[in-house]
Amino acid sequence: MMITEELKNIVKDKKFIRKAIAITIPITLQALLNTSLNLVDTVMIGSLGQRSIAAVGLANKVFFVFTLLLFGIVSGSSILTAQYWGKNDIKNIRKVLGMSLIIGLIGSVIFVIPSLLCPGIVMSIFTPNESTIKIGASYLAIAAISYPITAVTNVYISLLRGVNQVKAPVLVTLISIVIKVLLNYILIFGHFGAPALGVQGEAIATIIARVIECTLILSIVYFEGGPAAAKFKELLSFNKEFVRLYFSTVSTVILNEFMWGLGVTMYSLVYGRMGEGAVASITITQTVEQITTVIFQGISAATAVILGNELGANKLDDARTHAKYFIILQFIFTLIMGIVCFFIRIPLIKLFNVTSLVGIDISKCLIVFILYLPFRMFNLVNIVGILRSGGDTKAALMLDITGVWIVGIPLAYLGGIVLGLPIYIVYAMVTFEEVYKFVLGFRRYKQKIWLKNLI
Repeated sequence: MMITEELKNIVKDKKFIRKAIAITIPITLQALLNTSLNLVDTVMIGSLGQRSIAAVGLANKVFFVFTLLLFGIVSGSSILTAQYWGKNDIKNIRKVLGMSLIIGLIGSVIFVIPSLLCPGIVMSIFTPNESTIKIGASYLAIAAISYPITAVTNVYISLLRGVNQVKAPVLVTLISIVIKVLLNYILIFGHFGAPALGVQGEAIATIIARVIECTLILSIVYFEGGPAAAKFKELLSFNKEFVRLYFSTVSTVILNEFMWGLGVTMYSLVYGRMGEGAVASITITQTVEQITTVIFQGISAATAVILGNELGANKLDDARTHAKYFIILQFIFTLIMGIVCFFIRIPLIKLFNVTSLVGIDISKCLIVFILYLPFRMFNLVNIVGILRSGGDTKAALMLDITGVWIVGIPLAYLGGIVLGLPIYIVYAMVTFEEVYKFVLGFRRYKQKIWLKNLI
């Protein structure tokens, strides 16, 4: 009954609905495009066999940890961007952009150096299989060149979202994806006179597509002007007070995402020692998961932007009400996407060149994913959207880190290494961390510590 009443209130709040849709749909479309590209990449690489899927999947764990570090930078920075935009402070928004670029580029170099100099050693962290290491290293040594370019692109896209300019990134992403798929087709399989380069061809296609994407984003930003079109001098016009505020807000989020990403990578160390079939199963499962959950990336991003704008403008009552609205909307979409995932899982599995046993394991993993979906999606919207919007980043940090390192990793080691259980059982044990985060995270949300103006 209470949910019905709240739904009526949501429908009556036309301004909220318009703004939520205006932000959620473009971000969801962009996430869907990126996820679709991951699916196409996996299908194309999958045609080369399970070993290639496993090798590229493990090699991309390096990129996964890097993107989480980058997500920490842009997510933390977007807290300040959204609140500064709420009071129309362009000068400080451009300072946030400059700090984000510097830290993002430094972070990318840290990941690029070992990937270029000793890719085999990096791959050996994830798997003891020599042939998988060899294939993965040949991919990683090329793909890592794209990391700094990715950093610049993501920083600018994040700032555009923070100031409610979300359409241009979707168009640019669409163009880069079309280019990437065409280059994959040409370079992986050797069409139109090009050599068949296999996984190395996919890595080269990635670099070219990332360069084009970054060039287009920067061209649009500086052609149209606006808050993101900062001059070089404006990017570096910091003072001690700003730097202190930036790092007090952003450093916790960076640590959060990096430590969470490192913890999730530990799961991959377990999966990598459970055999190629287990790695292929979990790689494909996670690709399908990403398709199912794109709408929640849009909802969580819209939550962070809208609540951040309202908190920055001292509209605390609006922020409190709209946070509740987002939780209700998240719950409704969770039910819908759980049903969709259940019915599409078998047709999607058939797209991949895997054995019947691996296909069965993927299906069971996806059932596990569906069962945990309500907990997982609440945590995404609550931690990334609500708690961080008001700077309650320490609570978000503790929820994510303790969930992975105290609950997830011990259960992964117990199930995968000690007991030698099937991959879908290990995956269910690992994902139990979402229940732990849900219980503590909902309590933190109700305390309303996040409901404050930072600037």
